[in-house]
Amino acid sequence: MNTRTKYNLLLVLTAMIWGSAFVAQKSGGTIGGFTYNGIRTLLGGLVLIPIYFLLRKNKEMKTSIMGGIFCGLALFIASNLQQFGINNTSASKAGFITSLYAIIVPFLSIFLHKKIRPIVWVSVVISLAGLYLLNYSAEGLSINIGDIQLMLCALAFAFQILIIDHYSDHVNGVLMSATQFIVAGLLSIVCMFLFEKPQINDILASWWPIVYAGVFSCAIAYTLQIVGQRHVPPTEASLIFCLESVFSLLAGTIFLHERMKAINYIGCLLIFIAVVLSQWPKKAER
Repeated sequence: MNTRTKYNLLLVLTAMIWGSAFVAQKSGGTIGGFTYNGIRTLLGGLVLIPIYFLLRKNKEMKTSIMGGIFCGLALFIASNLQQFGINNTSASKAGFITSLYAIIVPFLSIFLHKKIRPIVWVSVVISLAGLYLLNYSAEGLSINIGDIQLMLCALAFAFQILIIDHYSDHVNGVLMSATQFIVAGLLSIVCMFLFEKPQINDILASWWPIVYAGVFSCAIAYTLQIVGQRHVPPTEASLIFCLESVFSLLAGTIFLHERMKAINYIGCLLIFIAVVLSQWPKKAER
């Protein structure tokens, strides 16, 4: 197994963990969005701090912290817009719109003078069709406030992917990841006290979704994202992350007994095809 394949698999594992975290999120009780995101991201940061000191390497600390701050700002915006957007629109539309970062990343990459292979553009189009079928519903084409929030969420996630691409070769992944969670968590906690009325009983009732999201979705998955993106271009990484929608739907089917339609399976297949095509080696690599 070559190096590129190993890092691709890390990103697939990242998407798998994120997808399964939607089950935990749906089981999370009635706590507010800022409360949920604030506690889970701070927990993710706290879990990573001792790991950083155990595995500390000679990577630039200042650069790691700076990258983490920028990622934390993007994550704060994206995760909270996602939380509120999900509450203001249907689950099917939420899954599709959030995953539009796979389309946004390559267009932003053009402005950053990054070369994108033609086969990757084909993969982007196929993934868009797959995401639509995966999250298909019989709703009309109406746009509500939740849809707008999720569009902005997708834009913020696209920036987060590109920020990681910019910093990943020069940072300690664990330190950068811990920093982004502490920044996103503190900002969410401030907003929690400003805009919500958190109740300790509600938080305790939602302890397992918070712990799962904090440890697995945040501490483990986002750190794997930073490590994996060192060797995977941002557009190709964003296509792999489309698998999050597939794993989310599969997890909902298995654990929440949600039903998948035939059209959803076709969407899953198209996304897998898009991911495989995006990783097709160049002639020089064959």
